[in-house]
Amino acid sequence: MAVFRPQHNVDSLIVGLGNPGPAYEGTRHNVGYQVVEELARRHGFAKAKRGFDGRCAEGAIGGRPALLLQPTTFMNDSGRSVAAAVRALKVPLERVLVVHDHIDLPFGRLRLMEGGGSGGHNGLKSISGLLGPGYVRLRVGVDRPPSSDPDVVADYVLSRFGESKAEVTGLLGASADAVELWLHDGLEEAANRINSRER
Repeated sequence: MAVFRPQHNVDSLIVGLGNPGPAYEGTRHNVGYQVVEELARRHGFAKAKRGFDGRCAEGAIGGRPALLLQPTTFMNDSGRSVAAAVRALKVPLERVLVVHDHIDLPFGRLRLMEGGGSGGHNGLKSISGLLGPGYVRLRVGVDRPPSSDPDVVADYVLSRFGESKAEVTGLLGASADAVELWLHDGLEEAANRINSRER
């Protein structure tokens, strides 16, 4: 994989969280990776290159120059990758959007927000620990397992979706739509529309 060197000033940084490697492909915890891949496909981004301890692709969404980033540090150390990109590209935190799985939302529900806590998500803990909490998050509902036992929860998020392929495709599409809405209309308008939608 070629090493990434940005060719243009980047207006926004869109981060999809996940774990690298075939064992994690298609799992609930990797939904952020999948949303970023859907955005790259829709908007004809260049092939991803290695950079910022992750995979990077540069392009434009709705005329706005953006960088798509998939940290390859493993989830618990995502902050190292995101902080490196933020500092190198000089992107303000309010223009950083992190897409991640969220077990406290039903499957298919989305929440767009700026700041806030980690909700127990280790990727967000890592990012906030290095950058502070002021970035934007798109929480993608993957539902919760029937038990709150930490081992059961860990197994659940690291397993593949039980929903149909069509339902998962719909979730990824709606999530990509939400990112596009944020880029086009800004946080307040996008959050009002996304957060009020019924399942």
